[in-house]
Formats: sequence, structure tokens, C-alpha cells
Amino acid sequence: MAAGIAGIGAAPSGAPGGPPGPAHESAARPLDQIVPAPAQVRAGGAAYALTARSKIQIEGRSHEDAREARRIGSYLAGLLRPSTGYALPVTDRRGEGGIRLRLVGSDDRGPGRDRGRDRELGEEGYRLESGRGGVTITAQEPAGLFHGVQTLRQLLPASVEKRTTQRGPWTVAGGTVTDTPRYAYRGAMLDVSRHFLTVDQVKLYIDQLALYKINKLHLHLSDDQGWRIAIDSWPRLATYGGSTQVGGGPGGYYTKAQYRELVSYASSRHLEVIPEIDMPGHTNAALASYAELNCDGVAPPLYTGTAVGFSSLCAPKEVTYDFVDDVIREVAALTPGKYLHIGGDEAHSTSHADYVTFMERTQAVVRKYGKTVVGWHQLTGATPVEGAVAQYWGYDATSAAERAQVAAAAKKGTGLILSPADRTYLDMKYDRTTVLGQSWAGYTEVDRSYDWNPATYLAGAGVPEDAVLGVEAPLWTETLATSDQLESMAFPRLPGIAELGWSPAATHDWDTYKVRLAAQGPRMAALGIDYYRSPLVNWPAG
Repeated sequence: MAAGIAGIGAAPSGAPGGPPGPAHESAARPLDQIVPAPAQVRAGGAAYALTARSKIQIEGRSHEDAREARRIGSYLAGLLRPSTGYALPVTDRRGEGGIRLRLVGSDDRGPGRDRGRDRELGEEGYRLESGRGGVTITAQEPAGLFHGVQTLRQLLPASVEKRTTQRGPWTVAGGTVTDTPRYAYRGAMLDVSRHFLTVDQVKLYIDQLALYKINKLHLHLSDDQGWRIAIDSWPRLATYGGSTQVGGGPGGYYTKAQYRELVSYASSRHLEVIPEIDMPGHTNAALASYAELNCDGVAPPLYTGTAVGFSSLCAPKEVTYDFVDDVIREVAALTPGKYLHIGGDEAHSTSHADYVTFMERTQAVVRKYGKTVVGWHQLTGATPVEGAVAQYWGYDATSAAERAQVAAAAKKGTGLILSPADRTYLDMKYDRTTVLGQSWAGYTEVDRSYDWNPATYLAGAGVPEDAVLGVEAPLWTETLATSDQLESMAFPRLPGIAELGWSPAATHDWDTYKVRLAAQGPRMAALGIDYYRSPLVNWPAG
């Protein structure tokens, strides 16, 4: 899937390098027919056609900006070359036609009108301008330039995603897209604990997330069934605690070098990795690895089932907090992002008093190592520290009292990430015929995952709109082990959740969205994504 982005390419007849003409313009995809929906579109003017003579021109206001623009330009070229068959050199020399990537930086000294427009783009926004002479993508920061490249990719024919030379034409409709995200937090969680997923599997998912402008990758690294990251000070966590998975398979874990590789790869796609070490429950893999973490000093056997709520670190023991300090210190040192997730859900075997004590001490450790605390929304049953973030995974059956508890914390300044289980949990079955996944939160068809408003979802409980930081789509793997299985559950629901995080509320409409989603079908197929053909969407034939 890293083989993604738009490949702009041939002439009306399909002959490489041929001149642009009316056939190109009639074939161009409308600028607003992408996912997530852009904030502003002004269509008009001639379409642009990439040819064998086209170049990718990069521009930066500083040496660092130019380097970042070149990196993104090289990424774009790598996506376009296989399908177009074009050389598409990346250059800082100006020329006629081509794709121009402008990284203007926050200290842009350009003309007053442009300077003001550029500053409005913020950290992740971009402006894409297309006409007969070429396509220009302008951004203030590298993330915005990268997101603009994803838009360009979607404006090209779906066959651009293929890794072999395809027949053109490759055109981009004329006009301007000006786009900024609704929420700064647009996440996806991947559970690598229930079933271990290889570095290559995670990289593939990262590339799929990038296409839809997701900017956070939450990795669920520990649970009852497996511990998935090497910890030097407690080595048996990985070597023993990571040796199995649901159903009794071989499991696995990431070495520190492999984890750094994942963090670096995600960063190259402008995703921030958020590691989760789930505590004090969901800890059987750790308890089995070290007897002293158990209150009775006896290590339980490794666990390969799917029940929850039976395990707990021993909150009264001081060695527990030595363990917490060591693990958080090592994970924080490996993770350049600001967040560290400490779980905190389904701690049914921990008394309330012990839970409050444990979370108080663990949050202090996270802050000690310079990270922002994230926990599942049960964290609000303790006392979230200043700046902490709670991830809400409740659903229709969640009690009013629990929602009120979350609202009370939000009113005191705790930020919220919304992941309602019956809307965003990508492992929920689509309907009763779905083979994979679970149904404890109900069935979640594509329309249900899309048709809700994060700003007002918990308004009835008293959550202020400004407490909502964004959305996240978790993918739990009790029943999922292969990339095809992950894809069949994530797609096509993930693009809709990504749109809730990115697009203005005014664009939210199921009837128009499902038309744009249908157009994603050939693109997902070209990328090899084994997506679910929901009967609610009129997918193109073939």
C-alpha cells in the first residue's frame, strides 16, 4: 500500500507523453469526490494531465523546509512511477508544468495576501491548485504537504495505485481545494496483543491509514494474551509473556530496534505512535512472566482465551511500582510522541481503592518521563491528572452514571478521545452473517459507523464540545490474525471515521458520503485491500 499515491499519467489516447486535451478533462474526478471530504472546493478551469515530461518540483523557505519537501516529493514519485511508467524526477529547479510542492513555513515572507492564506493552513492544512499548467500543493508544515499529496492521489484514477504500468490518461480536475482538519486527533488503534502482527503487517496498515489522513497510531502492546515489546529491565515480559496468543499460536514481540523502525515508518507517513501498556488489569502475560507481581507470589499460567477482567497487578506491593517505572521509562525513551496510554479498563479484579491508588501513582510516572497520560475512560473513576486524556469506549448500553462520571472529568479539563464501541470498534460484526469479529456492542454497518457527530455524541451527558479532542477507531484482534482479515473489518468503515475527524460538520451527510465511498471501491481493490462490500453502498461493477 506504500505503493499508493496518485499516478498522473498519459495522453488522451493512452500514449505516454501525449498532449493534454478534452479527453483528459472529461475523465477528471471532481475535486470534492474524495474521502475525507475537503473543507472548501472551488472547481473550474482546465484539467491538468501528467506526461512523461513532467517533474515534481519542490520548494522550501528554509533548508529544513526544502529537505522535508524533497522527502515528500520522493514519496510521491515512488507512488506514481510504477503505474505511470514516468521518470518523474524530483527537483528544486522551476520549470513548465508538473507537480509543485511548496512548504512555506510559519515565517513565510511571501506577498501579503498569500502569506495570510498560508498561515490559515495551520499544522496540517494544505491548498491544492490545479490547472492546465500543473498542480501546486502549498502547506505551512510538512504534515499538511503530505495530506495534500493524499488528496492528489485520490483525484487520480484508481489504477494509479497499482504497481505495474497502467494505461492513462492521468488527469486532475481544474480548481482549488483548501483544506484543514476539524480535529487535531484522528486516530486508529491496532491490537497486536491478542494476535501478534509482524512489522510488515503494521507498516501496511500505516500506509492504509495515511491515505485517509489519520495522524495517530495507537498500538495496544500488552494484554492477558501477550506482551509485545522488549523491556531490558524485565526481559521475560517479551520472551515468555510474548510467547503465545489467542488460540495458542506462537505469538511474538518487537525488539527495541523493530519498535523504533515502526515509530520511524509511522513518522514518515505523519502518524504519531501512541504506545499502550494496559494496567492494572489485562496483565496476565506480565503476571505469568514474574511471580512477584502477583499478590500471592504465584505466577499464573500463560493465557490464550478471550475472557477479560480476571487479572490484576498487585497494587499494595512496592515492586509493582518498580515494574511500572521501569516499563514506562523504557517505552517513553523509545517513543518521541507526546502521549503514553496506560489502559485502565476492565480492572474488575482490582478493588476501587487499589485502582485509585494505582492510577494516581502510575500517572505520576508517566509525567515524570515527560509524557501526557492517556487512559480508557475508566480513568475518570480515579482522579485524572492535569492534562490527562480519557478515551471513551462506551456505547448505547453504557450507564448514565458512567457517562456522568466522564462528563464531570471533562468539565474539569480532561480531554476526550471518542471511540464509542458500537460506532468505531472495527472488530464489531457488520451483521449477523459476518464470520469474523464480535457482537457484544451490537452490529455496526457502514452507515452506523459514519452517521454520528463527535461534537454532540456525549452532549446529553453534559460533556462540553470543546472537551472533544477527536476520534479513534480501535481494531481488536481476538478473531483477526492476517492482513486480509484486518482489512475486511476496517474497510470500508475506517474511511468514514477518518472523515468524522477531518471534515467540517457541514459536510456530514450519509447520502452524499456513500456515493464518495463507493468511488473508493476500485481504489481499495487496486491497493489489494480486501474490503467488505456493504449492501448499503452502490459499489461500481467489477
